Amino acid sequence: MPNRLIAASLAAILGLATPARPCLAADAPPAAHCSTPVYREFDFWLGDWDTYRVDSTGKVPTGAPSVARNLVTAILGGCVLHETYRRSDGYNGESFTIYDTTRHVWHQSWVTNEGELLVAEGGRRGKSIVLTGSSRDAQGAQLLKVSWTPQGDGVRETALQSRDDGKSWTPLFDILFRPHSH
Repeated sequence: MPNRLIAASLAAILGLATPARPCLAADAPPAAHCSTPVYREFDFWLGDWDTYRVDSTGKVPTGAPSVARNLVTAILGGCVLHETYRRSDGYNGESFTIYDTTRHVWHQSWVTNEGELLVAEGGRRGKSIVLTGSSRDAQGAQLLKVSWTPQGDGVRETALQSRDDGKSWTPLFDILFRPHSH
């Protein structure tokens, strides 16, 4: 028996053998179905963004600082949007957003470094993507309705919350993503 074969056999018996590298999704060519127009509906959100709070007049106050950096990339062959949100006060979150062709809805799972989870679904309404979901916080259950709308060279994200199962809605946040200034 050649020395290589003896060494490989001994390594396998002792559990030292290195398994063959599995085929990863990133190794495969992009899936053709993820290039259809519906998968491109949310592409306006792709980018490297500075994040600004919008005031009650619907504008970012002059000279207001960015409160977060938000990077939104297409992953897994263009099938998924991955968001990495880093606020200047240490609050961080990530989301994965995909168009579910079997149910014809946009789906997003959002998680944070504070243990928050929001699972939201919805679709395109005019120029916006609007997703609704539920979460829990210190005050109990709440419904959230979040919308993303292209605005100039940026994207405006607004969120409404309901503590009465959708009978009434109050503003939760209103932010504007502008291209990151290097």
